[in-house]
Order: sequence, then structure tokens, then C-alpha cells
Amino acid sequence: MNKSHSDTTQLYTLNPLTRFSDKAADYAKYRPSYPSEAIDMILQGLETSQVIVADIGAGTGISSRLLAQRGVQVIAIEPNAAMRQMAESHQLVVREGTAEATHLPSNSVDIVTCFQAFHWFNPEPSLQEFYRILKPSGRLALVWNDRDRQDAFTAEYSRLVREASNNHPAESRLKLVEPLFANPYFVNIQEDKFAYKQELDLPGLIGRALSVSYIPNEELAKQQLIANLQQLYHLSCNDQGIVYMSYCTSVYLASPNQ
Repeated sequence: MNKSHSDTTQLYTLNPLTRFSDKAADYAKYRPSYPSEAIDMILQGLETSQVIVADIGAGTGISSRLLAQRGVQVIAIEPNAAMRQMAESHQLVVREGTAEATHLPSNSVDIVTCFQAFHWFNPEPSLQEFYRILKPSGRLALVWNDRDRQDAFTAEYSRLVREASNNHPAESRLKLVEPLFANPYFVNIQEDKFAYKQELDLPGLIGRALSVSYIPNEELAKQQLIANLQQLYHLSCNDQGIVYMSYCTSVYLASPNQ
């Protein structure tokens, strides 16, 4: 993929509804969680037992479970059947829907969350839909785990993934959060960042890479990536056979524009 294409591609045009179908098992098992401080920020000042959260693009339910553990009522919205099946195995309330059409009633939820997902949505209709389903007193939270390329191990892992994916545009998550700042539906945007580390053994490191939707399924390319990851692991692991992927977790909170 040449640079000019990579610079202009909108990720919501790249088949986001089905692209994770064959990745669901790896996604559920090997994707990172999120720091407790990020969940604290989203729920700050709320009586959690009274809170209804719509977790949009919930995937296998990683973020939905973190929220549910705090006592809030979570409705996980996910368009992909394989991902929904994984989420349902954790006793979550899971419904079929997209960011652009959640099928939830207007003014029905206190918080809309999007963890590691907003870059796959068509931003304008999605933000309009979030505004519709939120109560006037509600809040929107967009969250990303961004790999910390200041960390040498994480930077080399990122290089291998970028190379294996032929420089897929999702590696740079084009127009990541700019639509939130440019839209008319949400105001009072605040941002915070938190450090987070994911502990991985060798199967975990390989599974983490293979959970990425834009890693090709072509066997030769996949085997080359695995060989490169094995080499990286053996150069980097500690005495317990563990490597650490470093992330910077970004949380953006916004209020509906009244």
C-alpha cells in the first residue's frame, strides 16, 4: 500500500463490520485490557448503580466487562456475530447494532463508550447517533490503547506489524479523534492519558499480533511474522519468559451540546 493511499483511506470504508470475524478467538484471548484509572475517569462523580452504559463496538466484551464490574448496567453493541458470541459467553447484555444505528431508544443511556473502536466508525453519523441515545446529562467516552513507541520492545513489535500489514492505514488510525473536536453534537471535551503494560509470554505475543484485523491470512506472510516475533521475544524476554507491551491509554470525555 503506497503512502498516499495510506494517508487518505478512511477506515470505515475497509469492511469494519466483518473484518474481525476470523480474529474473534485471538482477540478475546490476547488483546490488552485497560487501566483502572481510565474506567475511574469515565465513571467519575456518578452513582454507578444508577448508570446505563452503551458500549459501542464492544467486540468480545473486554471493556464491557470492566464497566460491568463497577456495578453499572452495560449494553454491549456489536455488529459482528463472532465477536458477539464471545461477549455473550461472559453473561453480558449484547445486542446487534452499529455505531451509526444502535437501535437504542433516544435519551436512554447515561454514558456512551467506544474502546479501541471509534476509528472504524463513520464519524459524523456515529456522533449524531451517540447524541440521540444519550440523556442530556450524559457523557461520551472515546478510549484508545496506543502502543508506546518510546519503548524499544513495543517499537520493534510495531515495526514488524506495520511491515507484515503492508503499512495498513489503521496502524496510524487516520483522523483518530479530530471528528470529535470538529462536530456540533459534543462540547466540553477533556483528555487524559494513562500508562499501561500488557504482560505476554511467547504464545501471548504471537496471539496479540494475529488478533490484528489487518494482518494478512496468507500463510507465508503469517509464518514470517511469527518467526520475526519469536526472534524478538527471545531477545527481549526476562528470566520468567515474559515481555511487556507498553501502551499509552487515551481517554476523551465529552458532554452533549445542549
